[in-house]
Amino acid sequence: MTPTHALASAILAAARAKGLKIATAESCTGGMVAAALTDIAGASDVFDRGFITYSNAAKMAMLGVLPATLDAFGAVSEPTAAEMAEGARLRSDATLTVSITGIAGPGGSDFKPEGRVCFGLARAGHPTQTETVEFGALGRANLRGTATAHALSLLARALN
Repeated sequence: MTPTHALASAILAAARAKGLKIATAESCTGGMVAAALTDIAGASDVFDRGFITYSNAAKMAMLGVLPATLDAFGAVSEPTAAEMAEGARLRSDATLTVSITGIAGPGGSDFKPEGRVCFGLARAGHPTQTETVEFGALGRANLRGTATAHALSLLARALN
């Protein structure tokens, strides 16, 4: 069993024990967090849905991210990650959601470098949390895998 598989199994078991449902809102990971969770047999009693919102238009249409937020802060920002997580919670049957938006590369800028990923965590009855992690230029595949693992760890911590 891989570490990701073990973590996903633990997340599902903890959510099941607490009677919580989970949803994801993903940009740069393209559904990898949802895939990690749904790789586990029986996940459907806990995992509600995943939103893959790669474009800004999708973030607005599917999650309700405000155009003003995108204009002021950009897609890769904590305010956008917060609105993604909150939008996923409001547009699903989930009580706990995680969001990911970042620059997987190659590329980036001096202002928003490759490897910057912003995460959001929304849970009913709790304030939405956000954080930015500078993973560095790991390469696209490695960055996506690392961001997926980090998002899973955020879910696991929220369930403790």
